[in-house]
Amino acid sequence: MEVMTPRGPAMVEVDEAAEPRLLLVLTHGSAGGVDAPDLMAVRDAALGAGVSVARVTQAFRAAGARAPGSPARQDEAWEVVLNELRARWPGLPLVQGGRSNGARVACRTAKAVGAAAVVALAFPLHPPGRPERSRAEELRGAGVDVLCVSGDRDPFGVPDAADAARLVVLPGEGHDLKKEPIRVGEVVAEWIIHYA
Repeated sequence: MEVMTPRGPAMVEVDEAAEPRLLLVLTHGSAGGVDAPDLMAVRDAALGAGVSVARVTQAFRAAGARAPGSPARQDEAWEVVLNELRARWPGLPLVQGGRSNGARVACRTAKAVGAAAVVALAFPLHPPGRPERSRAEELRGAGVDVLCVSGDRDPFGVPDAADAARLVVLPGEGHDLKKEPIRVGEVVAEWIIHYA
């Protein structure tokens, strides 16, 4: 499915549960795709829990760019996609999330799109080696419950437990969360179902 945004078309892949209890919308990091191991594991676990899942390739990635550009323009395009998805599934509660940069977008736009909660996979707390450039305000500003799943070896840092409704730190995992993606999926599915 293609959704036209002010930044060009975004691509949406939807996997529908038979009798969905919730709509989970996920997106990628700045240079990644929606087929990342952790996103696929979350999709699989969520489907198993009766949750429909939409994976969004944002317009900047669909156009081939590796950087999202300004947060305001990225958020504007994201809100257009989410409004379209909400119109297609009007009765379902919405949880949105993503990995890395996608987690930042989900936090920044949660209130604007009416999300019940946010899933933040590998939230990039700060640029590698630059802890003074914290992005914790984006987590605190989400205005809804946020689940953070991070690896203890993530060079982008691990959020503080006080800045999220729930923080899960997985031992041995880096920023890509690909060592045990099934565990990531289990953690997310178990948590989001409370918002159905």
